[in-house]
Amino acid sequence: MAEQSQTTGLSGEFNKRKGITVLIIALITILLWALPTSVFGIDALTITQQRVIAIFVMAVLLWLTEAIPSWATSVAIIFILLLGVSDSAFAFFQGTPLSPDDKLVSEIGTTLSYKKVLASFADPIVILFLGGFMLALAASKSGLDVLMAKTMIKPFGKKSENVLLGFILITGVFSMFVSNTATAAMMLTFLAPVFKALPANGKGRIALTMAIPIGANLGGIGTPIGTPPNAFALQALDEAGMGITFGKWMMVMIPYVIIMLLISWIIVRKLFPFTQKTIELKIEGKVDWNWRTYVVAITFIVTVLLWMFSDFTKVNANAVAMIPIAVFCITGICKAEDLKSLDWSVLWMVAGGFALGYGMNGTGLAKTLIEAIPFGSFSPLLILIVGGLVCYGLSNFISNTATAALLVPILAVVCTGMGDKLSAIGGTATVLVGIALAASTAMCLPISTPPNAIAYSTGLIKQNDMLKAGAICGGLSLILGYVMLIVIGKMGIFA
Repeated sequence: MAEQSQTTGLSGEFNKRKGITVLIIALITILLWALPTSVFGIDALTITQQRVIAIFVMAVLLWLTEAIPSWATSVAIIFILLLGVSDSAFAFFQGTPLSPDDKLVSEIGTTLSYKKVLASFADPIVILFLGGFMLALAASKSGLDVLMAKTMIKPFGKKSENVLLGFILITGVFSMFVSNTATAAMMLTFLAPVFKALPANGKGRIALTMAIPIGANLGGIGTPIGTPPNAFALQALDEAGMGITFGKWMMVMIPYVIIMLLISWIIVRKLFPFTQKTIELKIEGKVDWNWRTYVVAITFIVTVLLWMFSDFTKVNANAVAMIPIAVFCITGICKAEDLKSLDWSVLWMVAGGFALGYGMNGTGLAKTLIEAIPFGSFSPLLILIVGGLVCYGLSNFISNTATAALLVPILAVVCTGMGDKLSAIGGTATVLVGIALAASTAMCLPISTPPNAIAYSTGLIKQNDMLKAGAICGGLSLILGYVMLIVIGKMGIFA
């Protein structure tokens, strides 16, 4: 019995520092929740809008301090919106009399629809990500991921610098459709035998190790499902009536990603030159070809093609995402236990960000802020630069998903308030897609992204090596990316 309790019981471990942090944040949230609306200095601010401000501040503090996991913060956001701001909140939060004798009257303002808050969990873009996760899971189970890696690396030969180029490009391509965390782990596994053959005192090991997180981080920019920050930009643009299709995103971003991967290859090669001129590369693993393997391959190809050409087929990319989900479940390729291995924390995180954005729009807070703050007098270029730098800075220290979840709703309000003035920098899409781009280019530290953490955990690179390569490659990607967004914005490609 004692042994069973050790394996199945709950841990009584308590982190005092995190506990105190959560308590302080809770007190700040309650204070902002309970203060008179006049304290905020915003004309016509309602009580529900004030509560959304309190929830937003809570999210900022929890995501910055990481006192609880990022996905748990998203759960807290949805929970408090439901019970404190929605039309299914407690009666005294809605200003509804608890009994006929209760004279409670309050300027509550517009409450949120609890159905729409809960719908954040099944937002079409959440389904889009789920479809991507299912494709990755099936490719891994069938061994097609290993086959693709083998096939793609073969043309690069044995020359060390070419092998480096192969790994950075292949990692980038995989990260467009597969979790960048899973991609980094897989690619580093392939490199394990290579490291043994390279000189211990050479810099070739550092170059190959750094190629993986750089390729994974930049590759995620290439498609809407490559990384969660892309989802926040897409959803905000869709709500503003400026939706970007899957194919149009790829048409713009994949050439940019390829260029940045090539530039990063040159930078990494110069920073960490090889002493051994050739590398003997062997990737272990094989595909057991059977009818299910063919189903996975065909479904993968069909899904990606439908995503790419959604402008022509008129089938929404979110609907296309149901193809792999349905096919793999019906054919038994993905079983119930496989579903448990999906990265549900990312989906919860994305849902929480969507709910936060709905809280700002559904209560009228966004409109109130637009009317109260003279956004029209702001400099478009300054907004673009400051937004990008803040996102880049924060994403180096906290989850890039959390950073995008915080900044996109704010900048969506700013962009709406600035109106046509944003045409000078290419429009709203330049600002919001720029946030997604800035989040993905932040890769200076081991804590910046999961691929960075995985690469650092190998012990083959030092923190200053990662800082040097990450800052140069990421900073240059950010600058060139913003220039690209301004140019295509003015051309009307994202209009």
